[in-house]
Amino acid sequence: MVQPKKHVVFDVVGTCVSFDAYYEAIDKAIGPKLRKLTITAQHFGFTWQTAAELEFTFLSIAGSYKPYKDVLRGLFYRTLMLCGVSNPRDLVTDSDREECIQGYSDLKLRPGCQECFQTLRDNGFTVWCFTTGDIQRVRGYFERAGVNMPLENFVTCDSAGVAKPALPAYEAVWKQLGTSEVKWFAAAHMWDVAAATKVGFRGAWSAVYEKEACLDVFSDAKLEVVVDGLVEMAEEIVRKS
Repeated sequence: MVQPKKHVVFDVVGTCVSFDAYYEAIDKAIGPKLRKLTITAQHFGFTWQTAAELEFTFLSIAGSYKPYKDVLRGLFYRTLMLCGVSNPRDLVTDSDREECIQGYSDLKLRPGCQECFQTLRDNGFTVWCFTTGDIQRVRGYFERAGVNMPLENFVTCDSAGVAKPALPAYEAVWKQLGTSEVKWFAAAHMWDVAAATKVGFRGAWSAVYEKEACLDVFSDAKLEVVVDGLVEMAEEIVRKS
């Protein structure tokens, strides 16, 4: 009897790569100006990216999908205003904004990511990356770290024109992987993996980004793996498959 193929689909930004370089770019570009207003670069960066994720998702739901990076750029000054900067264009420039956004393109892989992928591959799994935005840019995170991630194993929401966590985004990947396969979804965003389990994926969550699972909020999440690190995640997926 032919054994089913085994797959793990990973979220990329936040899970495989950290936001540290993005926060560092903000600090370098406008950090001193922000600190005079008692705003830290990391706090502003988190607020900005969260606001962009919210609007990105709402636009998708409303049938007006735009690439995430365009939304991030468009919300820069609004976010500064809502953080308490009364006249943000007097404080920073468009050039400053582009320096901050560049940090998002310079993100680095988290410790343990390479080992995580290798553990899965050594145990017969195919590793996939499911992301938002330009695949070549996202693949660059892995290339700069010397981690093999074939181009054909990337899937982007931009192709379908619908953003995660809309279930059709996950359904498209689910169907692509075949009907009788072993299929896991792995993420450090609880909302992400919780949504993926609703279309049939087996769920694995790592605390490397959010730290706290908040299972009272995500009470309907069907998770089989809840661990701290990426290497532990791979080991548990192998053990439970």
